[in-house]
Amino acid sequence: MLLKVSDIKQYLYCPRIIYFTYVLPVEKKTTTKMATGKEEHVTVARKEARRRLRLYGLEEAARYFNVWLRSERLQLEGVLDTYCPTGRDVYLRRVAKVKAPPNLAMVEGTILHAAVADVLVAAKKVIYSCGVGDYCRIVENIERHPLLDLGPWEAQLGPEERAAVKDRVELVTTFEKTRILARLQETLSRQPYIGEDSLVNLTVPVVVEQKLDGSFVGLSSYLSTDAYIFTEPMVLDLKFGERRDFHRLTTTGYGMVMESVWEFPVNLGCIVYVEFRNDRLLVTRDIHVISDELRQQFIDARDEKSRMVEEEIDPGVAGECYATCPYYSVCHQ
Repeated sequence: MLLKVSDIKQYLYCPRIIYFTYVLPVEKKTTTKMATGKEEHVTVARKEARRRLRLYGLEEAARYFNVWLRSERLQLEGVLDTYCPTGRDVYLRRVAKVKAPPNLAMVEGTILHAAVADVLVAAKKVIYSCGVGDYCRIVENIERHPLLDLGPWEAQLGPEERAAVKDRVELVTTFEKTRILARLQETLSRQPYIGEDSLVNLTVPVVVEQKLDGSFVGLSSYLSTDAYIFTEPMVLDLKFGERRDFHRLTTTGYGMVMESVWEFPVNLGCIVYVEFRNDRLLVTRDIHVISDELRQQFIDARDEKSRMVEEEIDPGVAGECYATCPYYSVCHQ
């Protein structure tokens, strides 16, 4: 059975959620927020020297390339989303097979992530289709790109919630369009002989929803990170909620998966926090080194939650539960 990365995150919030998800068949009540080799080592050493890894104080011993780890395969959120202190959410989802409908915050987060990805991908398509020589049409098409269709989430949103989410989608979309056009103009002003492919890479220098095989580090073969920058390998994670200490485990986990797949070090992570304040969008960035300490924390969390699922261990109800937890009614009935 495969665990998700979210199972790990939920485990840190409350271990009992994992029990209800995968072991005890309990229906989760919807809350308002829910609705609302040697040669390879030589190569790695050479690349690390080139990327000045010593500057970051990282040790080669923390790299895991082509190492097969036997365990229940979790999605990354199952390992890293530690909203439940005991990790019971992972148990409920993976062992008890309790299905919990997404709350409003989860639905809104999914929509906003999709809105950002939609604009970035659309901008790339426009540049490729119009070509560098048709700058005016590129700008016009990007400016006229429509808002993300909320149809797929229609049933999960009430009229007021839909209106509020639509406003936020419009705010995020406008913000991204403005930034893309600014980078486009800056790049063209500096590079008169640039081609379409290079222009795309410099204007939108990220790969969105990068698909990854996490099997080498004991995770699911079907992982997806929000965004990735290849120029200086950096994992990006977009958050529309409160800042949490364990959020860095997300970038750490994806970084380790990328190292196992592509066999080059990924030492930087960036968590982008987006806050809506009236009609403004506030963005803060947590750029951090994916240190040996973070790597070990990730491995420990992965092993603990995998064992919970494999041995069907119910960690029990957490001492302090979030009222918005989708499994709150299951644990406190």
